[in-house]
Amino acid sequence: MAATAQPLASQIAIDILKQGGSAADAAIAVNAALGLMEPTGCGLGGDLFAIVWDPKTGKLHGLNASGRAPMGRTLEETKMKSAAIMGEGEGIPPFGHLPVSVPGTASGWFALHQKFGKLPMRTILAPAIDYAENGFPVSPVIAEYLRMNLARFEEYEEMIDEFDNARAIWFADGAPQAGEVFKNPALANTYKLLAKKGRKAFYEGEVAETIDAYMKRIGGDLRYEDFAAHEANWVEPGCVDYRGYDVCELPPNGQGFAALQMLNILKNVDLTQWPRASAEVFHYMVEAKRLAFEDLAKFYADPDFAEIPLDWLLSEDYGAERFALIDPEKAMTDPAPGTPPSTIDGEGDTTYFTVADKDGMMVSLIQSNYRGMGSGLSPDGLGFMLQDRGELFSLDPDHPNAYAPGKRPFHTIIPAFVMKDGAPFMSFGLMGGGMQPQGHVQVLVNMIDYGMNVQEAGDAARFHHSGGRSPTGLHGDPVGELDLEPGVPSETVAKLKAMGHKVKIVDDGIVFGGYEAIQRDSKTGVYSGATEMRKDGTVAGY
Repeated sequence: MAATAQPLASQIAIDILKQGGSAADAAIAVNAALGLMEPTGCGLGGDLFAIVWDPKTGKLHGLNASGRAPMGRTLEETKMKSAAIMGEGEGIPPFGHLPVSVPGTASGWFALHQKFGKLPMRTILAPAIDYAENGFPVSPVIAEYLRMNLARFEEYEEMIDEFDNARAIWFADGAPQAGEVFKNPALANTYKLLAKKGRKAFYEGEVAETIDAYMKRIGGDLRYEDFAAHEANWVEPGCVDYRGYDVCELPPNGQGFAALQMLNILKNVDLTQWPRASAEVFHYMVEAKRLAFEDLAKFYADPDFAEIPLDWLLSEDYGAERFALIDPEKAMTDPAPGTPPSTIDGEGDTTYFTVADKDGMMVSLIQSNYRGMGSGLSPDGLGFMLQDRGELFSLDPDHPNAYAPGKRPFHTIIPAFVMKDGAPFMSFGLMGGGMQPQGHVQVLVNMIDYGMNVQEAGDAARFHHSGGRSPTGLHGDPVGELDLEPGVPSETVAKLKAMGHKVKIVDDGIVFGGYEAIQRDSKTGVYSGATEMRKDGTVAGY
């Protein structure tokens, strides 16, 4: 089974599985296809995270394939160059070369393939190459995202060191329309190179050399040496028990542990005493999010550069301590991060998908260029755009997430996995910047507390809270804004306003993320899939 944000990508996954490929093979094929078909959410210029259930070893494996900042640019240089564009104290620009870090996606593909692959990469990448050369019809939601990205690029074009390449690939005649047949032969050629020469072609060969020359031409800082030094890392997922289910996320530099912190707070109250769509349930979830995100802003960073008190943050005692700060009657006016026993938000457009094979392997994978399509920079002849993930560094030298040469920035993209009684229960995720941890929790509350099935849990009306402290050091309104979908009852909206929440009804669906999931019945081995009604996605199985 495969659940992805684009129908053709789901079909590609099934084709790979039918050829005897593993779930990892199919996931790579999906990601390659989405780099072409959903360039607004992902691509070879971005980063990748995954959680894999391996039935052979009975173990969850975590993969962090996120890239690092240029080794040749210091914090002081970054502050100076950023201030010249943004003004003093306004952070790293969202576009151009300053937020670009090494793309980790290709390293993630080859790490997955080396550990779990069955088919050769030429077979895995063949469907994406074929569509890139011969074209595919653009789907409606992605067409709208392309239109929005073009408008944003044109608004901030003066920040982008070079935009002609990107315009020629994606916007030669304006943004592609829904149903328009789109081709990207340059990307096909890059995929052919990877299929033939492997990982080295990207990090030690032609791709790295091309990006090095491009960066030198436009005045950027990323160099061949940054690519050659890059490695993806296998990491240990962290898990917490939520009412008998073990919910697992990847550790920082990502934000996955914020979802676990929220669950540790929420387990201190029986939510089922109220209806799911009640103000009380929304209130407790929002307040748990706000408390968890205060800690996220203070502590989450690259663990190679920062001491992070992870055991304390995920402890049940700390969850209970944080729960005690919630007033059941009104919103907190100024929540703060916790203080460990010994002290040691931004928007994002992302693709999430999950694949499960006949042997029981399940892959939960998320991949992104960060802000929409990324930096606006598309290196000569490669057919993909470089990410702008480095915008999420702090420029405060005392912050754990402060910019440093060779450091990984704070990351928003997070895959998730749920275990039940030692067996895999669900592989799932939800796209969309800071929406992701709060989306994970809402889906789990819907299923575990309220008994919804895997599709109903994603369809239920959601909230999205923004504001408060940020890992960039640029903090927002401490109360923040609470976005609600139109499906939330009017009496709930009114009561949340009376509690002090700054409520806004948002009906475009974009801010509420994009959910995909595969659930496994431990007794029968049967898979049940769900896809996001707010996106173009489909679930396919055989």
